[in-house]
Amino acid sequence: MSCNEDYCTLVQGIRSVNFSGNSIPCKLLLTGDTAFPVLASPGKHVLIAASKYGKGRMVVMSHEAFFNLPQFMDFLKNAISWLKPSSEAVIGINNNLRNLEQTLLASGHTVEQISGLKKDVGVLVTNGYRDSQAKEIVTFIKEGGGVLIGAQAWHWAQTHKDDNVLCNFPGNKITSVAGIYFTGQCGEGGNFDVCEKIPWCPFYKDVRFSGDLKHLTKGVSNMDISGQSVPSELLLHGPLTFPIGLTNSNQCFFAGAYYGRGRVVVGTHEGYLSKPQLKTFLLNAISWLDKGRNGKIGVAKQLANFASILQTEDLQCVLSDIIPEVSVYCCTSYSDGEAEKVHQFVAEGGGLLIAGHAWYWSYSHPNVLSQYPGNKILNKLGISILERTATQGIYPVLDPQAEAITYHFPRAVCQLISDLKSGAELKPPLNTWLSKLRQDVSTFMRLPESPLISALQEELVHLVHGCCMPNVSKQCPAKNCSKEAFMMCLAQEVCRLDKLQDPDCESAQCNPPVTIQIDATNPGDDAWRSTGLYLPPRKTAILVFPASAVGKGLQVQVGCHSDDLSGAKEFCRAPVVVHRKGVDDEKVSISSVWGGLLYVIVKAKSQLGNIQISVQGVELAPLFIKGKINRSSWVQKVRKYPSPWAELITENIILTVPSDAIRSLEDPDTLMSQWDKIMEAIADLAAVSKKFPRPERFVTDVQISVGR
Repeated sequence: MSCNEDYCTLVQGIRSVNFSGNSIPCKLLLTGDTAFPVLASPGKHVLIAASKYGKGRMVVMSHEAFFNLPQFMDFLKNAISWLKPSSEAVIGINNNLRNLEQTLLASGHTVEQISGLKKDVGVLVTNGYRDSQAKEIVTFIKEGGGVLIGAQAWHWAQTHKDDNVLCNFPGNKITSVAGIYFTGQCGEGGNFDVCEKIPWCPFYKDVRFSGDLKHLTKGVSNMDISGQSVPSELLLHGPLTFPIGLTNSNQCFFAGAYYGRGRVVVGTHEGYLSKPQLKTFLLNAISWLDKGRNGKIGVAKQLANFASILQTEDLQCVLSDIIPEVSVYCCTSYSDGEAEKVHQFVAEGGGLLIAGHAWYWSYSHPNVLSQYPGNKILNKLGISILERTATQGIYPVLDPQAEAITYHFPRAVCQLISDLKSGAELKPPLNTWLSKLRQDVSTFMRLPESPLISALQEELVHLVHGCCMPNVSKQCPAKNCSKEAFMMCLAQEVCRLDKLQDPDCESAQCNPPVTIQIDATNPGDDAWRSTGLYLPPRKTAILVFPASAVGKGLQVQVGCHSDDLSGAKEFCRAPVVVHRKGVDDEKVSISSVWGGLLYVIVKAKSQLGNIQISVQGVELAPLFIKGKINRSSWVQKVRKYPSPWAELITENIILTVPSDAIRSLEDPDTLMSQWDKIMEAIADLAAVSKKFPRPERFVTDVQISVGR
C-alpha cells in the first residue's frame, strides 16, 4: 500500500478535526522516506503523523489528551484499523482511556487494559512521557506491531531548557526511528479541514545545529579538500541535515544529519578520511557520532588506513561489516549491500561516517540520484551524493553562530516559496543564492519519490501553475541570479515530471488525430526525425506508437534549441527548453511550458523501418522537404501553417528558422538546391561521400552556449 493509500485510509470519512480546547498540541517534525503528515493546520503545523518502521506501523498525535476526546474518535477508529497487523489483533490500552476503550469495543475490536507493552497485543496505545520500554517498543514495531502514541513536548522543553528535545524527550526515543519527532514548539489550535491529498508542510526552521557544528569543528581552522582527490557535491534535502563544509560557491562537501536516534557524517571522497589536514575534524566527527559512549568503532575493510589512524589515537577499532557491537560504523558509499542494516543501525542510535564520490560512477551508469549505491543508503537520511564535482581548495570552517546566513537548501527553498507566493522582495542572503537554488531545485525535482520529497515537489509544481512565466528576450534578458531564471528552470523540471497542467488536454483528445510516418531505420548516430508538427506552450501532445516500436530506444522530443545556457551570466531565453521522453509505452504524453517543434529521436543502428504514429494536441508547422512538397502546395497552404517555427529540408541539411522568415518565401526549391551545392562542395573538400550519414541541422537561436 502506498503512502497516498495509507493517508486515504486514515482520513476516510473525516472532513475536519477539532483541536480547540485546553489541550495545546506541539508541532511534529517529520523526516525519512516513510513518515507523512496526516493533519496539518493552516499555519502548516503538523499535528498528526503516521509512518512505518520494519514490518510495523505508527500513528503519532501531538497531545495524549486527544485519545479521550469525542471529536477524535472517528479518526482513532481509522488509525487503529490501519495499525492492526491482523483483524484479530488485540489492542493494548491504558485504563484511563475509557472513552477510547468503549469506542473501540463498540466497533468490534478486542481491547485489553495494560500498563505497558505486553506480549500478545497487536497494537499498543501509549503516551510519550516514559522511555523505560523504548527499546522493547521499537522491537515490537519492527516485528510488525502497531503503535498509537500521543504526547506534547513543549512543557517538557520548558522544564529541560538545556536538553535537546529531539534526542532526549522520552517519546522521541520511540517515534524517531520512524522519522517522527515531538518538538518543543506549541502547535496551532482550531477546527481544521482534512486535505484530499497528503498536505505539504514547509521545512521546520526551529532546529539549531550550532552546538553540533561547534563540536565538529573544535580546533579546526579550515577544511582542506585540495590535492588529488576530486570530491562530489552533496545535496542536503532533509530537515535534520546541516552543512559542515562549503566551498565559496556554496557547494557542500561535508555534511551532518540526525536520523532516528542516530547521527550521520557524510564526506564526498574516501581519500579525505586519511588526509592529515583533516585528522582533527575526523576525530571530532567520530566523537560526535559516538555521543560520549566511548564505544567500539567499526571500520569497513576498504578503509584499513583510516582504521590505523584511529588506532594510533587509542580508539577501540575493528575491521568488519556492520555489527551491533559498535557505536560508530565507517564505510564508503560504493556498496549498498548492507543498506537496510545501516538504516536500522542509525535509526536505533548508531553513528555513521560514510565517504565517497559519485562523479566517476556516473560515467558508466545513469540515474545517480536513485541508483548510485551510496544514495540508496543516504537518500533516506536526507542527503544525496551528486555527479557534480565540488571545487577543490582550502575553505574556512563554518561559523556555528551564522546558521541564518549559511546556505542550506531545505531552509532556503521554503523561504523562497513563501516570498514568491506573497510577492515579498527577496532580500540577502536569499537573493544571492538564487543561482545555487536554481541548480539544486533542478536536482531535487529528480529525487526518488517519498512522502516528504513528493509533497515539496508538488508545492513547487503549484508555484509554476500559479505564476506567469517571465517574458525573457534579447531586449529583456534575465540575470542568472534572478527569480525569473529560477522560475524558468523550475518550469522545465515541472514539464519533465509531467506535472504541467493543460486544461485543454481532454478536449484535444476529442479532436481527430494527425497521422505521421517516421523512418525509424538509422544506420548512423542518433537522429532527429522532423514531424512537421508543433506543440503550443503549456499544452500536452499525445502520441500513439505501434507496439513494435515500444522499448526500442525511440524518444519523443519537444523543441529544437538544445543548447543548455545554464552557465550564462544572463538569459535571452530559458536556459533549457528541450524536453525528451522515452517511448516506453504505446501511448506517450509530453508537455512543454515553452512549446516547440515535435521530433522523434531514432536511436543509432535502429532497424525498425517506417512506422506510423498518431498524434493529438498539436498544430501543423511549415515543413518543406525538397522533392516531396511542390511549390503550389507550399505557397497556397504549407507556409501559412500557424507554428512560429518552420523547417526546410534537403538531402544533407535541415534549416530550422522562425516562420516569419519563410512566410514570403515563394520558391523554396531553388533555395534548397543552392544548399545542396554548398553541401556537395563541403563533401568534396572533406573527401567524403556526397550523401551524409544524416542531414546536418542548423537551428537559429537567440542565444547559444558557446560563442556568439
